[in-house]
Amino acid sequence: MMRISAFAFLNINGNFLNCCYSQRNYCTQNANSVFNNLDDALIFFNSMVQSRPLPPIRQFNKLFGQIVKMKHSATVISLIRRLNLLGVHRDVVKSDVYTFNIAINCFCNLKRVDFGFSLLGKIMKLGYEPNISTFNTLIRGLCIDGKLALAVRFFGEIVKKGFQPNSVTYGTLINGLCKTGKTHTAIVLLKDMEQVGSCQPDIVLYSTIIDSLCKDKKVNEALKILSDMTEKGIMPTVVTYTSLIHGLCNLGQWKEVKRLLSEMAGRNISPNVQTFNVLVDTLCKQGILKEAEEVLELMIQRGVEPDVFTYNALMNGYCLLGKVDEARRVLELMTQRGVEPNVVTYNSLMNGYCLLKKVDEARRVIELMTQRGVEPDVVTYSSLMNGYCLLGKVDEARRVLELMTQRGVEPNVVTYSSLMNGYCLLGKVDEARRVLELMTQRGVEPNVVTYNSLMNGYCLLKKVDEARRVLELMTQRGVEPNVVTYSSLMNGYCLLGKLDEARRVLELMTQSGVEPNFVTYSSLMNGYCLLGKVDEARRVLDLVTCQGCHNAFSYNILINGYSKEGRLKEAIELFKKFEENGCIPNNYTYNIILQGFLQNNDTAKAVELLQVMVDGGFSLIGCNKNLLGKLSDDRLDHSLKEVLQKFLSNT
Repeated sequence: MMRISAFAFLNINGNFLNCCYSQRNYCTQNANSVFNNLDDALIFFNSMVQSRPLPPIRQFNKLFGQIVKMKHSATVISLIRRLNLLGVHRDVVKSDVYTFNIAINCFCNLKRVDFGFSLLGKIMKLGYEPNISTFNTLIRGLCIDGKLALAVRFFGEIVKKGFQPNSVTYGTLINGLCKTGKTHTAIVLLKDMEQVGSCQPDIVLYSTIIDSLCKDKKVNEALKILSDMTEKGIMPTVVTYTSLIHGLCNLGQWKEVKRLLSEMAGRNISPNVQTFNVLVDTLCKQGILKEAEEVLELMIQRGVEPDVFTYNALMNGYCLLGKVDEARRVLELMTQRGVEPNVVTYNSLMNGYCLLKKVDEARRVIELMTQRGVEPDVVTYSSLMNGYCLLGKVDEARRVLELMTQRGVEPNVVTYSSLMNGYCLLGKVDEARRVLELMTQRGVEPNVVTYNSLMNGYCLLKKVDEARRVLELMTQRGVEPNVVTYSSLMNGYCLLGKLDEARRVLELMTQSGVEPNFVTYSSLMNGYCLLGKVDEARRVLDLVTCQGCHNAFSYNILINGYSKEGRLKEAIELFKKFEENGCIPNNYTYNIILQGFLQNNDTAKAVELLQVMVDGGFSLIGCNKNLLGKLSDDRLDHSLKEVLQKFLSNT
């Protein structure tokens, strides 16, 4: 039997004690360390649990808090369980509930607020007192889960039990309500906060509610909130103004936008990049590119650097107008200014080429973006597929579908819907149905656009009964029909002359709570005109004009109907009412009236209208070119000949 001397024994245990002391000292010294990665934090945790005596629970809580910030909630729960197994949790946590709060927070982050409430029960069972931080975390968890009604009820219960909500409680609940569109409930809560008086709303809460109201297009209410808060001495920030400007831009209230910008200047609040981006994006979407460029220049002059969103908005605006060369100029400008194009940049450019049916150019954009290290995404490939489909090259679109799946990009509902639409436009509805089956097999749920494409395909083939069955199928599958669905079906019936069926569809859509739009009524008007029932079409137009549900397209249908019936006088009278009713005549409008003059041999009025068309930059459609070409020289005086020659040379 081996013997150990007393000296050796003390020496060995002394080393052991020194080791423990140094490890304990290491843990204490590093308790406030900031860890940049999970591995370092886990190494430190292991050193903490091995040290003797164990560090206090507050040091573990600090470490857990850091790991939560790294977004590793599941790991924190696992570490807390390890402490439970060691018996540490039971021994050390008596003085606080922070460990429980951290665990509840982790469960909420993992969208398991139910487990968080289980821990609340455990806290109370063990005799600990939950604090307002516990309740705030649970309210946040309910908001994350979208259980706003429960969050509001839980808030009421804690107030009844005597717990005093703080600014975090109100802020969490108001933010959750605003994100789910329950803005008016949030306003009620804000007023409650003001009346209770324990904590007052700050600019962040006011700005949250203002932003939510603006997104709901209730800008007047948002401006009232702005007025109320300034009266209470709470000054708006650039974030507040940006939300209001965004809301006003969406409503086209440019006069109010200018007033707010002046107000910002008066309060010495400078617009930031987000403010300028709102202006640029709205102007581009409305096709006002010149002013959008001026805003870009202004922000550069003021030292606000445009970001990728600014340039993307400008490029997209040009592409939607078919000015792809201008979009490429913007692309060069952004790279010169050191802003890296992203996938959205290239997708806008691709979409521009596809709208112009320049699919080969669009394909080259994919090559360019991959060369620059930007990976094409599902939008990139879907845009290219749509481009091929618009050209009737569905086989090419199918090859793009195969290519994207080979490259690991999963097709989405837009991808498949584009392909289906391509087949439907070619009259290959059976192929479109096979694509529908394929997408459902692959776990991609069809949406209303998918079914609308299929319905439109059947209507183009005059198979309206089949289109009706698609309507039944989509409702069975829980997809709500929209205004396009019903309008397509109505148009199908109208093209077949089945106006009574079309009107029944109109009744069905209003009963379903879907508001008809100008396309719906225009389809009905066109149906009446095709049957020669122009007076019925006029009654529909008068009705929708009163409702404000009309546009140039609606008027063009009826003007064309009058012209074909030889009722040119009524067509001209309606043409004169165009601008009175808030519409602007377009190229097709002028050509319809011109065709009426030419068919009625009213050469003088035809040439007079031609002069207006020349001045307005309008062009001729094919049939009018042929009719003008037949006018003999002896029927025109010198001045009329000049106008005619000028117009024909420009078209």
